[in-house]
Amino acid sequence: MENKKILICDDDEGIVDVLELILEETGHTIIPELNSLNVKSIIQKTKPDLIILDLWMPVMSGDQILRMIRDDPKTTNLPVIVMSASRDGAEIAAAAGATAYISKPFDFDNVLVVVDSLLN
Repeated sequence: MENKKILICDDDEGIVDVLELILEETGHTIIPELNSLNVKSIIQKTKPDLIILDLWMPVMSGDQILRMIRDDPKTTNLPVIVMSASRDGAEIAAAAGATAYISKPFDFDNVLVVVDSLLN
């Protein structure tokens, strides 16, 4: 399996750190980002293969970022996993165009399965 780039954006540093730890063990390059406003420029610079996005973030929410990703022809098919602890997170994620949805608190094995399925 080739090395893929995974952008993780969540305003909770602890969650970013945990995801980075479990996903780096799979041999992928992780691009951690706490500020959702930086996501667009990071995508343009690093061209990630997968994005893991928190739904509720200050300034720019995950569904706003996702709509921006889907509206750009260069990234419209980019796989995006949306994570949220909210009860209606799955519907919001689906409406914005998420490829997959994982509810928080998440199960590590589930995260790995979903990431693998989208990268292969």
